[in-house]
Amino acid sequence: MAAYADIIIDIAAPVLDRTFQYEIPPQLRERATVGAPVLVPFATAKKPRRGYIVGLSDEAKIDASRIRPIEDIPERDLTIEDSLVELAYRIKRRYGGSLYDALRTVIPSRQKIAAVPKRKVRRAMSLEALESLIAQLPKRETAKLRLYSALAETEEIPYELVTGKLKITKAALTKAQDEGILTVAELDDDENEPGAGLTVTLNDEQIAAADTVAESLENGGVFVLHGITGSGKTEVYLRVIEQALAQGKQVIVLIPEIALTYQTVLRFYRCFGDRVAFVHSKMPAGERYRMRERARDGKISIMIGPRSALFTPFPNLGLIIVDEEHETSYRSELTPRYHAVEVAVERARMCGATVVLGSATPSLETYYRCEQGEYRLLSLTKRAKDGAVLPRTEIVDLREELKAKNFSVISQRLRSAIEDRLAKREQIMLFLNRRGYAGFVSCRSCGYIAQCPHCDISLTYHNDGTLRCHYCGHRVPYKKTCPECGSQYFLPFGKSGTQKIEELVEKEFPKARVLRMDADTTKAADDYEAILSEFAEGKGDILIGTQMIVKGHDFPNVTLVGALAADLSLGVADYACAERTFDLLAQAAGRAGRDKIPGEVIIQTYRPDHYAITAAATADYRSFYETEIRYRRSIGYPPVRHLLTIVGGHRREATLESAMDELAARLREVAEADGAVVIGPAPPQLQKKNDMYFRVLYVKHGDCETLIRVKDAAEQWMHEGHGGVGLTFDMD
Repeated sequence: MAAYADIIIDIAAPVLDRTFQYEIPPQLRERATVGAPVLVPFATAKKPRRGYIVGLSDEAKIDASRIRPIEDIPERDLTIEDSLVELAYRIKRRYGGSLYDALRTVIPSRQKIAAVPKRKVRRAMSLEALESLIAQLPKRETAKLRLYSALAETEEIPYELVTGKLKITKAALTKAQDEGILTVAELDDDENEPGAGLTVTLNDEQIAAADTVAESLENGGVFVLHGITGSGKTEVYLRVIEQALAQGKQVIVLIPEIALTYQTVLRFYRCFGDRVAFVHSKMPAGERYRMRERARDGKISIMIGPRSALFTPFPNLGLIIVDEEHETSYRSELTPRYHAVEVAVERARMCGATVVLGSATPSLETYYRCEQGEYRLLSLTKRAKDGAVLPRTEIVDLREELKAKNFSVISQRLRSAIEDRLAKREQIMLFLNRRGYAGFVSCRSCGYIAQCPHCDISLTYHNDGTLRCHYCGHRVPYKKTCPECGSQYFLPFGKSGTQKIEELVEKEFPKARVLRMDADTTKAADDYEAILSEFAEGKGDILIGTQMIVKGHDFPNVTLVGALAADLSLGVADYACAERTFDLLAQAAGRAGRDKIPGEVIIQTYRPDHYAITAAATADYRSFYETEIRYRRSIGYPPVRHLLTIVGGHRREATLESAMDELAARLREVAEADGAVVIGPAPPQLQKKNDMYFRVLYVKHGDCETLIRVKDAAEQWMHEGHGGVGLTFDMD
């Protein structure tokens, strides 16, 4: 048994943001386990402080005579919070930031929650009568249409789903109840109505994948479910969840926030009934806390949500599913900047659970680990629906369009295909990874470009006559006179945005019903769901949007997808830009032909021979991976080597530059002894934001532990002062 314990003190203070070593008295050693809560003497405090064991060892780090003993390890079973505290410590250690930040991420503060009865909304009239009522509703009654359509599809729906994802007000429900359309029933909180189970018949590939994962539920493991778009990964998830629940285990399902739609949650609810709960970022903190309490008390067995759902306090967690694991939204943008996929694998290892990482375009990091034997690869190579096949894909060279005097953003080939689909009453999606009306405003006379005064980036022109910064939100009215030279040639210029595409499409196809979905049209809480529902119900012929329209949606009547400027993302200053481009194009292509009607994809680009574009056009992930991993290997980027990014920020540029030079010199002493490479400091792509200046350092090494030591040294430097320069860290 270990003689010493590394303990974190449960005090939110930067100077205590580290471990302290204590002796474990012989009588307490049987109870000394990682994650166990302890009471220890600390500094001059009269009462013992609460702490947690995060490490055990047989050797003292300092003179043993100076090490104080643990006073007590309370005799009780470890709670789920105790294991989450250990997870928080591991997150802090790998990703940086304070332990307080990590604890706040993993265990949110207690909220006052009012007693909320468990309720269901049930249809009170016949299906025929309800469908007749829906047919008579005017289109402007959008809330009623959403509610009545949902009840026509499903006889009863959880109250939280109706008020949360469908955004139906209490007043609207009361009125519908008074009119005899529905009833709101209160249930016993301990009463769980089972769902119908998985009713879809799986094909041979799906069954083999589900059975392989189910066999691991006793011992744990990490599986990568690589399935082409439309191959039925969700059905595999549902089958494995059935097996986990049958063994008395609990399940977490992570879904990118943008894909957490009403239809997604309802599908799980139909299968598993009241054992399902969901969380999302716009849910009130008190309601999220209540869901955590229900999970801890065993009143639910499945939690669905974005990355924060990963920290659901299930006491018997047996399965974690991460859908669309390649999504960049799984990486937190707040300190600690953790990656939910990596933390999911870590949490599963701690409790012996199984992890399933699903994607049509797995991240290079994930697929590389399959190649290294760390994860097990499972493949789905055909579409699940009978008769559904991958769409036919064509690449259009925009350079040839210019030679043919076509200056429109819509090629002749795409225009012809749109006309054909409109005539057949089939639906079309046009994808552009850019929002705004035009790229920037510049003076054709003197070359002046309108820039944000707070951020090092040009302002974007919008059709409402404003110039906006897409980083900090700064906006000013657009004036046609150049502020530098006074000329009248101060005009919008640059790549077309979704707003301009919408205007163009409406002009060229005046009879088409056009919908647009981007960050500008989805500002309200229910805008996203409303636009998708309208398109799914056939109330739109053409959906124009940014990357949010390609995130796993299933529209059976979509037979044409057009990628208007496929190479836009190849110009981003990011070593992973080719991977991002491949992912977006492959996912966009996957929206076409998901039912029996064959689909077609037209990719417009100025770089038709780029490997990311040609591989996406043929849905050939393997060829893309092999080409991209050679590049990563040759320049030492993840996943072949690890990369630590350290960003320093300060309001005074001179102070920042001096301090970052000093930090780089110190880190080279630490890093280069282990063979790590320190690059910089250098200006990042965005050098100024919200009146803060930034500089960046990069550290490369094959061993993550080496980079963690470098990070620790940088954090120590920051705590020493150095002009108040703040640091943030990104791993890989």
